[in-house]
Amino acid sequence: MSLTIDLPTPERVLAVGAHPDDIEFGCGASLAKWADAGAEVHMFICTDGSKGTWDADADLVALAATREEEQLLAAKVLGVAGLRFLRRVDGELTDDEAARSALALAIRDLTPDVVLSHDPWLPYRLHPDHQAAGHLTVHAIVAARDPHFFPEHGLAPHRPATLLLFEPARVDHLERVYEHLDRKTDALLAHRSQWRSTMRIDDADGARQREQRAAFVTQVHDEAHVAGLRGGLRAAEAFARLDAL
Repeated sequence: MSLTIDLPTPERVLAVGAHPDDIEFGCGASLAKWADAGAEVHMFICTDGSKGTWDADADLVALAATREEEQLLAAKVLGVAGLRFLRRVDGELTDDEAARSALALAIRDLTPDVVLSHDPWLPYRLHPDHQAAGHLTVHAIVAARDPHFFPEHGLAPHRPATLLLFEPARVDHLERVYEHLDRKTDALLAHRSQWRSTMRIDDADGARQREQRAAFVTQVHDEAHVAGLRGGLRAAEAFARLDAL
């Protein structure tokens, strides 16, 4: 298995995430790098993130609205040109016909050269939405490229050149991202509703929170450093790469 490093800057990119913040974790620095280089970057968020809290008494309607606002802020940090929300209920995403149609429509409309999403074949994956989003992306690419799927879209078929899967079961592509890691962590920290549950950061301001924020930033940098070691890079985001789409 050969390892490739750095795609040419794509003209258009579409990243697909199961929840608000998943894309930032998986490929946020790569998106920022490409956006800075002139790529038109878009996001497609599959669920409303309404189960993303440890508070048993939380107002889930309000949480979903908050998470959408946070996603808009994070996208702005990364230089994302456009956002689309499927708004399926968190934890209930399925790779069904309606979802495939919506994502295939986005692919035909936006004509991305590169699509990114969760690796649906990662063994022992716990969260069903991550697996469903990965399968949804793969199946929507097939639908978008072939003219007899969803002809009601009224758009020409489109076949992306490359699919990059983050959280990969195998790694055969790296994007060097050292100069964009701070943008990735800034975008992640825009998801403040997830500080406690996902990033282990206390809600209350103070020295402890500052320490926890610094620890989280260090963790993201360390993970990128480890990924980069595969290719002799200072820092990278790792992917499984598929070109035969």
